[in-house]
Amino acid sequence: MLKTFKKKFFNRWNGEVGYRQILILSFPLILSTSSWSIQHFVDRVFLSRYSTDAIAASMPAGLLNHSLLSIFIGIGAFINTFVAQYYGAKQFKNIGAIVWQGIYISILGGIFNLLLIPLAPSLFRFIGHEHSVLINEISYFQILCIGAFPAIASSSFSSFFSGRKHLFPVMWINLIQTIINILLDYCMIFGKLGFPELGIKGAALATVISGYIAFFLYFLLFSAPKYRDIFSTLKNWKFNPCLFNRLVYYGLPSSLQFFIDSLALTIFIMFVGRLGKIALAATNIAFNISSLAFMPMIGIGITISILVGQNLGKNDPNTAEKSVYSGFHLTILYMATMSFLYIFKPHIFINPFIPYTTAGNYKEIYTMSVILLKFIAFFSIFDTMNIVFLSALRGAGDTHYIMKIMLISSILLLIIPSFIVINILNLGIFSAWIIITFFVTMLGLMFFIRFKKGYWKNIRVIETTLS
Repeated sequence: MLKTFKKKFFNRWNGEVGYRQILILSFPLILSTSSWSIQHFVDRVFLSRYSTDAIAASMPAGLLNHSLLSIFIGIGAFINTFVAQYYGAKQFKNIGAIVWQGIYISILGGIFNLLLIPLAPSLFRFIGHEHSVLINEISYFQILCIGAFPAIASSSFSSFFSGRKHLFPVMWINLIQTIINILLDYCMIFGKLGFPELGIKGAALATVISGYIAFFLYFLLFSAPKYRDIFSTLKNWKFNPCLFNRLVYYGLPSSLQFFIDSLALTIFIMFVGRLGKIALAATNIAFNISSLAFMPMIGIGITISILVGQNLGKNDPNTAEKSVYSGFHLTILYMATMSFLYIFKPHIFINPFIPYTTAGNYKEIYTMSVILLKFIAFFSIFDTMNIVFLSALRGAGDTHYIMKIMLISSILLLIIPSFIVINILNLGIFSAWIIITFFVTMLGLMFFIRFKKGYWKNIRVIETTLS
């Protein structure tokens, strides 16, 4: 029996789209997605050293900004599926054109976010958090809106590389962005090395500046002569209504899924904020820890999406399916390990935040954070299913189904129940976390069932020839 298991394992390890290939392809993406999470993690660790108000404000304002960005970033990120399927079908000249349609989406997104800046005070006053938190939320959100265009455009440029499994440029640019962001965080939050002390405003400015630098690096690489010749990266810069509409048709449901997912979580945290500063700070800490641990799985999820897209472009759905299960096995093993640590070694994750909260809050925030990590340990297994099978469906182009499920589930399973529990019944923080645990569990199961039914195997987002 042991010999049979070892034989199956090594066959799966060395075979096509096996564990080894998934890990090799995922490695630069894991570093890339982890770098984004590390930026926000370090950002909030620094802010926790600065003040309790700053750490309490950073997550609601940051999540709201990300939710609104995700409408456009989701379309830019879906270019990854177009590039993968064009590449698998050897339609190389169409790749430059689809990326440029993403840049036009970025311009629209940048303008939209700039228009939100004067609306921020009214929006956050409506949410109704404590005044000291409110002031920080407004400042953080307004500055982040300035960085919308480069963030959206970078998602389109990164799809040009990742959709072709050319992943190291994405990794290096993300690492450079992370290093710059962390250095600027330290200097601008605390007023080091000649910079003024700006607190939460400094954290936002660091994010925006590092985002613009990443955008310029992507553009320089995208414009390189070797890409101009093969993929027409500069020649096909013109707006193409047919291709633009095709991108919006498939990409908008994907972006709305990102938006709904992010907005539902934002609304949940906004509701929690009404329970007081302690509950909000503990929830922020728990989600920050969770997001840091989840980034490697998101890297594997992107890899799965690429492999599904490329193999469907080759009309090979069986290999596409095998790649999904290889990724699923790896992510389950990883997340089970993390869940064990959440339960039995929570101090490893919580301690970087806690010592810098005010002395009166220390024990209460720590105790609450330990309990919240147990919730995360449970639903993380189902969130693994969510990431893997949703990524597979997205790689195929089954985006309309994803959008519908996210919209219905977010409203019926998370937003309405959370509002009732927190605002009407006043049942407290742990009742709210039971609801979000049930929500994540059901999502994972629904996407797994959709994948098993196999409708996705017949979907193609690309056309035979470019109009």
